[in-house]
Amino acid sequence: MRAAAYDQAEWQLKAACRGPHSSVFYPPTDIEKRDEKRQRELQAKDICATCSVRSDCLQHALDVGEQHGIWGGLNEIERRRLLLRIS
Repeated sequence: MRAAAYDQAEWQLKAACRGPHSSVFYPPTDIEKRDEKRQRELQAKDICATCSVRSDCLQHALDVGEQHGIWGGLNEIERRRLLLRIS
C-alpha cells in the first residue's frame, strides 16, 4: 500500500498542471457560463497535451472515480464515456 501511495505522489509531482494555472482544471465556485467552461477546459486540455504523466493521471481518475475537473486530458463526461466503452 505504501508503494502505491509513493508512486502516486511521484507522478503528481511531475504533472504539468502544477502551479499557478492549476485553477483551469476545476470549475469556479461561482456560476460558469457554457462558453467560459469550454474555454477553461480547452486551456486545461492544452496543458495536459504537454504532460509527461498524462496517462498516469487519467488512470488515477478512472481508478478513483473522479467526478470533477480535467484529469489526463478528459473532463468528467469524457471519462464516463470512456469507462462505458471499456466495460
